[in-house]
Order: sequence, then structure tokens, then C-alpha cells
Amino acid sequence: MKVTVIGTGYVGLVTGTCLAEVGHNVDCVDSNQEKVQMLQSGLSPIFEPGIERLIKRNVEHERLRFGSDLEHALIGSQLVFIAVGTPEGEDGSADLSHVMAVARSIGLKVKSKTLVVVKSTVPVGTCDLVEEIINKELLKRNIAFEVHVASNPEFLKEGAAIDDFMKPDRIIVGLQNKGDYEEQEVFQELYHPFILNDPGRLMFMNRRASELTKYGSNAMLATRISFMNELSRLCEKVGADIDDIRRGMGADVRIGNKFLYAGPGYGGSCFPKDVEALIKMGEKHRATMSVLTSVRNANLQQKKYAANKIKDYFGEKLSDKSIAVWGLSFKPGTDDVRETPAFTIVEAILDAGANVIAHDPQAIDNFKKLVGERDGLRYVEEAYHALEGVDALVLVTEWSEYKRPNWDKVERLMRGRAIFDFRNQYSSKELKKRSFHYESIGRKEAVKGVEGSLD
Repeated sequence: MKVTVIGTGYVGLVTGTCLAEVGHNVDCVDSNQEKVQMLQSGLSPIFEPGIERLIKRNVEHERLRFGSDLEHALIGSQLVFIAVGTPEGEDGSADLSHVMAVARSIGLKVKSKTLVVVKSTVPVGTCDLVEEIINKELLKRNIAFEVHVASNPEFLKEGAAIDDFMKPDRIIVGLQNKGDYEEQEVFQELYHPFILNDPGRLMFMNRRASELTKYGSNAMLATRISFMNELSRLCEKVGADIDDIRRGMGADVRIGNKFLYAGPGYGGSCFPKDVEALIKMGEKHRATMSVLTSVRNANLQQKKYAANKIKDYFGEKLSDKSIAVWGLSFKPGTDDVRETPAFTIVEAILDAGANVIAHDPQAIDNFKKLVGERDGLRYVEEAYHALEGVDALVLVTEWSEYKRPNWDKVERLMRGRAIFDFRNQYSSKELKKRSFHYESIGRKEAVKGVEGSLD
């Protein structure tokens, strides 16, 4: 099939590249010339394992092209994906300005009947607006045909997006008329290579249900994380171990074992933004999202709670302390630092006067842009270099290279003996033998003397 993807951010680039990988003929369009040139040379503007290899292969095989000429890309396209950003607006709701601008451009430039697909995460009713905008522009041009719009939200995990797209749990498609078999057939052809073993994974519903399914999925996962984080704080008060509780809860088939890990709070481009957008959607339609309001607040508290563990141990004034931070991205496998817990933790200990030496395998450049220039903050290119002469090590992101440190080397390099393991990766038994002060999240050994506070 001939497919056009508008937007080469995370979602658009993965979508276009993976569709080309199974044989579709894909044009990816972006207004950012620098990004287009980068992609044309086979380089990816995002870090995602495996993406550059697929880009290069499919560009070489002439199944994948990158450009800025939307009108040219639309020629002969059976499907046009809108995959531009919907950032959080000032009031917390989704900013749809990019989506609406693309809709107008399609209406101005499309020359033959096509099916427009909204891949961006958008509030309920957005597809209706996109369809209205496109067809108003067609009417002004005296075009005889109408364009229909479908919803097809993405369910990609950063760091595992290629696998998620190639081996999907489910593919959700929302149509204006759920029973439109002609449009269903278009999607069945498009996604046939991905659902060969289980065609039932392609699910059709109406557009509004599809739009809300995306938000509901992310909000549910965020809820599980925040619940476990709140439970971890109770564990520290009563002497229970969150890892034992996670295993016990996860063994219940009604609950399952996914997204039950305690940590310093969730981040990234999806969960915080989508929880906030769903809360705002509820306000707009007079359906109070009280559970999600608590989820949002619990997540903010957890980030502060982690930071306060460090401050409580050393005392509020950290002016004579140097602290190493391992991990700046919100999760391993990505360079994304949006809403990362590392930001809250680093800011808090910098504000308390500490010097911070930070390392991350991929996210240093993005974290620099996020934080800006700060006195007392520097970055190193090698993880162990961050430990030279420091009083504490703080693990924020569980990258593989941090999971099994050489503790002999750690001991030699560090001046102090404090480890703050916010991903519960390390053995308290091992560190106790080495006379380290060790704190984690929600484990029996999480607290040594002073408990983290929420203030």
C-alpha cells in the first residue's frame, strides 16, 4: 500500500519505518528540514534501539522516503497518518494546534480520495474535528469527494517500540461507522503482516471509543505505578518488603505482574501528559476523575519522597557534599527526559547545596537542555568517573550497565559510604557487608535511621 506519515517524531518515525519494513511504500513528511536531511542520510533524530538499522535498510530498498513536500507525498496515498505532537497545554489539556494545522494542510493539498488516520494521542472528539476541517477545505476548493477520518492510537513503549509495533498486543482502529467494511478492509490489508497468527488482535470500534482507549490504557498503567509507590511508603513504616508484596499480588491472575514495581515515580512523554489530559477531559464533560487526580498527586509526592531520602540522611544542608547520579532518562532504553524523576531529584539536591556528578548512557544532552546551566552540576561520559570522591551514589534509572557494579571499584572511588537505590536493584546484604549505608524504595532495609519525608 502507498502510505503517507506526517510527522517524524517518535510515533511517526516508528510507524513509517515499521510499515516500510513489511513492504508498504511509505513517505514520511516533516516541516523540519534539518530532521529530514538527517533521516535522508540514514540517521535517526531519536534514540530507539534498532531504528537506524531499519531506516537505512528501507531507504536503500526504496520503500521509505523522507521529505517536506506534503502535496507530492499525498499523490496516490491510500492512507495518510497524522503523527504530530500533542503537548500538554498551559491548562493541562492536550494542545491540538499541530494536529489541526496538519488537517488544514491535507484539506488544501489532497487531490484524490484517501483515508486519514489520526495516530497522535488526542482527546475524545478530535477525529470529528479533523474530518470537519479537511472537508471544509475540500468544499472551498469545489472538490467532489469527501475524506473520512479514522482513529488508530499507538501503544509503543520507548526502548521497545520496534518490537511493540512488529508484534502488537492489539491494534485499535476507530471508524466513524464501526460497521464500514470497506474501511475495515483497508486496515486489514495494512496490518495483515502483523496479525497473521491472530487476526483478532485487530479490533474495530467507533472513533470516540478508540480515542479514549488510548488515554484509558496509559492512565491505568500510571495508576498501578502510583498505587505501588504509595504502598511502598507504607512498607517502610511497617517493616514489610514491597518486592514480596509485588510477587504475591502479581501471582493473582486478576492482577498480573506487570507495572507493579516501586520506584521514584513515573515520567516520560505519555503517562504524565495523558493523565493530566484525561483529568481535563473529565472537567470539560463534568465527569470528575478523582482517582486520576490522586494518581497525579501521588506521583509528584513520590519524586519528592525519593529526593528527601537523600536530604534527610545528610541533613538539609548539603553544601559540602558531592553526589553521583546514575541515570537521567525516565526509563532505560531511551534518551527521553520529559518528566523524568531525575529532574526532581537533581534539582532538590542542587538547591540544598550539593555538587552533582551525573551520568547516563544516552540522555545527557537532553538533560542539559532540560535543566540548563546550573552551578554545581557536571556530567561525565563514563559511569565510574561519576564516583570519584563522592559522598553518595544515587541510582535513578536502571540501565543495564548499572545493575551489577564492581563494588570493589566503587569502594575505592567513593569518599563516602551511602547508596540510594531508587530502583531496588542492589543487594542490601552485599552492601551491609561492605559497611555501606543503603536505602531503597519500600524494602525492609529501605530506611536506616531516618525515614524519607513528603515535605
